[in-house]
Amino acid sequence: MTSSHYIGLMSGTSLDGVDGVLARLDEQGSIQVLSHAFEPFDAPFRSALLQLNQRGDDELHRSALAGNQIARHYAQVVHALLDKSVLKSEHITAIGAHGQTVRHRPLEFDADPARQQAAVGYTLQLNNPSLLAELTGIDVVADFRSRDLAAGGQGAPLVPAFHHGLFAQPDACVAVLNIGGISNLSVLSPNGDVLGWDCGPGNALMDYWCHTHTGQAFDRNGAWAASGQRDPELLYSMYQEPFLHRQPPKSTGRDLFNPVWLTQHLDACPDVSAADVQATLCTFTALACSQDILRFAPEARTLIVCGGGALNDHLMRELSEHLPGVAVVSSERHGLPPLQVEAAAFAWLAFKTMRRETSSLPSVTGARGTRVLGAIYPR
Repeated sequence: MTSSHYIGLMSGTSLDGVDGVLARLDEQGSIQVLSHAFEPFDAPFRSALLQLNQRGDDELHRSALAGNQIARHYAQVVHALLDKSVLKSEHITAIGAHGQTVRHRPLEFDADPARQQAAVGYTLQLNNPSLLAELTGIDVVADFRSRDLAAGGQGAPLVPAFHHGLFAQPDACVAVLNIGGISNLSVLSPNGDVLGWDCGPGNALMDYWCHTHTGQAFDRNGAWAASGQRDPELLYSMYQEPFLHRQPPKSTGRDLFNPVWLTQHLDACPDVSAADVQATLCTFTALACSQDILRFAPEARTLIVCGGGALNDHLMRELSEHLPGVAVVSSERHGLPPLQVEAAAFAWLAFKTMRRETSSLPSVTGARGTRVLGAIYPR
C-alpha cells in the first residue's frame, strides 16, 4: 500500500505558538504521526495578535506583517520537523497550514433580502502561504475555512471529520472535546453520523485572567483555579450568554469571548477574588462543554479530550464532576497526544485537498453540501 508524507501546522486561539506534526498517510487517509515540534510565540507577537482581535488603527498593515511573521514561524517548525526525520522537503507532498484566526464572523453582515442574497460574513486566518512555500520548497494548502462559508456554512469546526476517522467506535457513541482557546465538540455515532460545534470558551479567558493577575501565560495544571472557590453568582451571569443556548451548527471565537465580555460580567459581581474568578472560569468552561454533551450526546460514555485543556488537571476533574458515568480521558489514551491532534487534522485536510476530495461535513457546519476545502500554493 502506497503512502505519502504531509506536515500539519496549527496555531490556535490560545495564541501560545505553533504546533506541527510530520505524518504518513496511506491511500485510505489513515494517519501515523512521525514527529512533533512546537515553536512558541514571544510576548510582543502574542500581544500584536491579541490586538488584531479587536478594532484598531492601521489594521491592514499590521495584519499583513503579522501574516508574514506567522509564515516564518511555520517555516521554522517545518524545518525542525525535517531535521528530526530522515526526510527532505522533496519527500513531503504538502503542508497543511491553518493560519492564525483573528476574526470569525460567519453568516453575518452582507445579507440582501431584496436580491435573495444570504449573508456570508467572513473568517480571517492570518498567514502568507506563498511565503511559506518559498521558505520551505513544499506545496502549501491554506485557507481551509472560507470555502465552507461560501457554501452557507460556519467554516468551523473542521476537525470532526478527522476525529471520526481517528476515534470513532463501531459499537458506541464517542464524544471528542478539543479545548484550545475555544472549545469544540465532536459527537461520533456508531452508525457513522458526525455532529460538531463550538461549545464556548476553552483556555482563552482562563489564560487571560491568569496572565493579568500572576504574570504566567497559563494556569499550569489548573493549580490556581483549584486554590479558589467558584462563585455561583458570577457563574450564573456568564452562563446566561445566548451563544451557549443556541442550537448547533454554531461557532465562535475571541470576537465574543474576550476581556470585554468578561469585564461586563465581573462588573456585576465586583467582590469576587482573583483566585475565585479563575476557579469560576474553569467551572464555566467545563459546564458549557458538559451541558452540550448531556443535551446532544447523552448516550456517550467516553469523552476524549485533546488540546491544551487536556493538560489542565483541575479542568479534567471539573469535566468528570459534571459528567457522572462518563469516562473523561486524554486523547493520548487513544493513540495521539493532546497537543498533536489539531496539527494532525490539518495534515489530513491537506491530504484530502491535494487529492481533490471533500472534507467538510454539512452536519457540522450547516453548509449546503460537502466541499473541497483549502487553496493550494505551489512550491
